[in-house]
Amino acid sequence: MKKKRITLKDIAKEFNVSIATVSKALNDSYEISTRTKSMIQEYAKELEYKSNNSFYNNDKQRNTKTIGVIIPNMLNHFFTKVFVGIEKIATQKGYNLITCISNESLEKEMTVMELLKNSDLDGFILSIAEETQIKQDFKHFQNAINQGIPIVMIDRVTDEIECDKVIVNDEEGSYNAVNYFIKTGCKNIAIVSNIHKLSVGKLRLSGYKRALLEADIPIDDDYILKVDEFNDVDTLLKILLDSKKVDAILCLEEDSAISTLKMVLYKGYKVPEDISIIGFTNGVLPRHVTPSITTVSQHSTYLGEAAAKILIDKIENENIETSHTTKVIKTNLIERESTRRM
Repeated sequence: MKKKRITLKDIAKEFNVSIATVSKALNDSYEISTRTKSMIQEYAKELEYKSNNSFYNNDKQRNTKTIGVIIPNMLNHFFTKVFVGIEKIATQKGYNLITCISNESLEKEMTVMELLKNSDLDGFILSIAEETQIKQDFKHFQNAINQGIPIVMIDRVTDEIECDKVIVNDEEGSYNAVNYFIKTGCKNIAIVSNIHKLSVGKLRLSGYKRALLEADIPIDDDYILKVDEFNDVDTLLKILLDSKKVDAILCLEEDSAISTLKMVLYKGYKVPEDISIIGFTNGVLPRHVTPSITTVSQHSTYLGEAAAKILIDKIENENIETSHTTKVIKTNLIERESTRRM
């Protein structure tokens, strides 16, 4: 059963007092005795009651037809298309969206969640910020759920929070991409990751390693390029290409795929005759560079649609006992000019 959001009316009923008394107690009014104020305030704190600062907010209609969406990075084509999917379903169902960008910051993610919760919205769709995943600090998500606010996590998720989730089968997508390389004759396969600290990056690396092991190709850490603030993809690729034989490179997101293609061509290699390239995210850029880049499509618009449907169903059927679901979106490979044909 979905946990009910605590209201002034609920607290008033618990202490057999009026809603006005509860409101005054929570606002530390001198009109209420110290003992009563203390009891009410402690009870409200224990149940994590949050006021949206509107007068007698408990009497308003619970369903505000408003959903909060928190995305780590709007410049990422994947999240842009996810939002398109969310907006499509929200519009069909008559819901409004309040969208915030966490910019991969834990502090900002916590701040915007608190802001949106106080706007008395009906639920959240969100993808976890990079800093949040690194620090493993998820208490702000649990607090929202404790207050009866449903959450659907998308793409970047955590097992520590029990809520509905819509994810891409990232491990399978990477596994299939590496198998494609192998089937087209590639054996010296590198991987470029600037998301290695994220859950999705770890899953994609796992798929890469599984495909190599099944093909009896040794895993060489020199072929695993982890891009972060201390180095850049160009430097790492130069070192790799100058020291190792490479005939295929899997890039774990769109920007790194474009940078990799440019560096490979700069170093005088032909694509795909010498080196094949596959990138994650079927955005605009991989289609329009030369040669065009083969990509792992994550069906991001469909992912957004699925998340919105799940959340709205929870909002509109809050009295129906349902377990949390995890919907897994399969990937597929879109072949273009950067890979050899089978």
